[in-house]
Amino acid sequence: MPHILIAGKLHPAGLALLEAAQSVSFTHVEEISEASYQPHLAQADALVIRTQPMGAASVAKASKLQIVSRHGVGYDAVDLAALNARKIPLCIVGDVNSVSVAEHSMMMILACAKQVVRSDAAVRTGPWGWRNKLEQGEISGKRLLIIGYGRIGRHLAEMAAGFGMQIAAYDPYLAKNGWPAGNVTSVADLAAGLAQADFVSVHIPKADGPILGPAEIAVMKRGAIIINTARGGIVDEAALASALRSGQIAAAGLDVFETEPPPSDHPLLAFDQVILTPHTAGLTREAAERMAIASVQNVLDHFMGSLDPALIVNKDALI
Repeated sequence: MPHILIAGKLHPAGLALLEAAQSVSFTHVEEISEASYQPHLAQADALVIRTQPMGAASVAKASKLQIVSRHGVGYDAVDLAALNARKIPLCIVGDVNSVSVAEHSMMMILACAKQVVRSDAAVRTGPWGWRNKLEQGEISGKRLLIIGYGRIGRHLAEMAAGFGMQIAAYDPYLAKNGWPAGNVTSVADLAAGLAQADFVSVHIPKADGPILGPAEIAVMKRGAIIINTARGGIVDEAALASALRSGQIAAAGLDVFETEPPPSDHPLLAFDQVILTPHTAGLTREAAERMAIASVQNVLDHFMGSLDPALIVNKDALI
């Protein structure tokens, strides 16, 4: 009977799925740290993991491990090379939280344009007369550049279109391999797209460096707004803080940070035109339930020989 280790708090729907399965046993460790689940790795045939790191040392402790299932779609904290060396598949969930993230991005676009933090403060602590500064703006007719036009980007485009925004997207991969049908314009040159945008929303995986660094922010319209619900480090946080101080960027919405949680002296915490959320864009009640079920189902499917290959991120290394 395969034994499954659950590392991190899991929605009850995922645990119910495990309890209903007659062919497996499981251990659940709710604490979110690598050290908390390491003592249980030697007995684990499978691991369902949330946001904790899984380094090479943890992989080495898991002598029986056959599969790792991420409770989400990102896997930056997992040592993929260590899994590949042992030909252990790493799988992710499918399209379970793209709508949640897109809604969060749309909320941030509106909150930044409407200066929600300052508006709230004007009522709670004053001055009420802040309203006469006319700092709030509209999004109808404004230009939105979506960087990364996958599922989240496309959902956001549909939502933004409902608000009358003019939408373009930058995605070199799709531009080369086939642009999705619809009215969203493909931007070939990032700098040119940034120069035209009133709002920029980022939806790409993390790479070696930021896609919005000092040079990219410098070519943007003065008074533009930046949203990042993708990964910390995709937007250069020091450059963004500098641009906010100078007024080059009017406002920003960040759900992700290079260091999470950000330190108490992080420069972006000082700006009341910045909306900050604790990496919760994909953590709605509904998405958490879907992710729990999907991440557990991936493990059960693996042991039944029916795991969808499209959900295995390192399938090429398993050959």
